[in-house]
Amino acid sequence: MRSKILGVVVGAVAVLGPVLLLTHEVSATQSTTGLDHYSAVTIDGHWVLKSNIVAGRTLSLYHPLPWVGTSLTDMSCPTGLKAVAGTRLTCHGTRGDGSLVDVPVKVVAVTDSSVTWKFDR
Repeated sequence: MRSKILGVVVGAVAVLGPVLLLTHEVSATQSTTGLDHYSAVTIDGHWVLKSNIVAGRTLSLYHPLPWVGTSLTDMSCPTGLKAVAGTRLTCHGTRGDGSLVDVPVKVVAVTDSSVTWKFDR
């Protein structure tokens, strides 16, 4: 009996392991974006990632697989995202049924040439 249970567990891990790993890799909510004049502007000496860049990247990552997250048809951010660690912003998405969802965005890290930020599902 124990060997049958062990066989079922090992089989389940063999089948589900790759699916879970793929889900983890594809469902990332963190993004690193280069800071240049195409993706950002400078305001008061700080880079500010353009709102359309944050919205577009968030929309593309929000629902990468059918079993991860909610499908959104639109995303907008009220302002750009200041490239200063800890900066927060709330973007707004639209679900397929027309209902709205708030999407919190936060700057995780900043270098001279990039900003790393993440969003919550």
